[in-house]
Amino acid sequence: MAWRFEGCNITNSHPSRLARRSKDRPAAPLLARASRLTPDNDPSPPPFGAFAPTGAQAAVISLAQRSRLKRGAFRPMLSRLVNLLRAGPIDVQYQGASFRFYHQASATERGALFNPEYNLEELDFLRAHTPVGGVFVDVGANVGTYAMVMARHVGASGTVIAIEPHPVTHARLAFNRAASGYAQVTLVAAAAGPSDGELMIETDGDNLGASHIVSVERSGNAIKVRSLRLQRILDDAGVSRVDGLKIDVEGYEDRVLTGFFRQARQALWPRAVVIEHLSRSEWLEDCIADMRARGYAETGTTRSNTLLVRI
Repeated sequence: MAWRFEGCNITNSHPSRLARRSKDRPAAPLLARASRLTPDNDPSPPPFGAFAPTGAQAAVISLAQRSRLKRGAFRPMLSRLVNLLRAGPIDVQYQGASFRFYHQASATERGALFNPEYNLEELDFLRAHTPVGGVFVDVGANVGTYAMVMARHVGASGTVIAIEPHPVTHARLAFNRAASGYAQVTLVAAAAGPSDGELMIETDGDNLGASHIVSVERSGNAIKVRSLRLQRILDDAGVSRVDGLKIDVEGYEDRVLTGFFRQARQALWPRAVVIEHLSRSEWLEDCIADMRARGYAETGTTRSNTLLVRI
């Protein structure tokens, strides 16, 4: 999940980021239908494969994956077409793991459905620095497009900790873990934050993966979730080291990481980090500069993320 943080003493969403989101946004009638899809959060959903793409859907998906149509600007259009062919989610493989993608109202799920190279540079970087049997932590796990892929990489002897607070997204994450058969994935139904307590999440109706945390209850969509320090999460999971970590919490990365690095023993500092930087202007502290001061080096950047290695 990618979080947006608003309210007292927290910077509001940047207009340019809102503009970027609008380009990958389905039409309102489709969103209304998507909100009624079942089994979106059903405790007993049909098994994986029940929503395998039809022949026509598979043809559209294949065409997108082999062409320029896989790019972000085309994906909402493709999502509408696939949904017209048969409404509902799609059960597919992505990077070797099994996913049920609710692509109609989730930019992340659309990206992974139509683009086989979605986040591939980041995933290759994390796989290169996380050994088989290693430990990977996903802060803002969404439906698991990092967590499940890394679980396949670390294998049954490894550990993946997937942190996702939104109950609907968390349910999808849990389904994808079960569909993939990855018992090595530990799910944490909480938001990583600077302190242990509670936070309010308000759902972005246009993109569930961009649900955001607010300081007060602003609408009927706002829900209360648990907040835990990253160090607390790792201690509760019983891990003694972290090989790879990905964090995408839209403008709150600094509040999660700077406190962690100040409090946690160095043995817990991750070897490699992928951090989303699109909302860097909203940080109260430059957590990338803080990491450099602690012995990390930037090894590359993508459109959305900065890649760092501890040296």
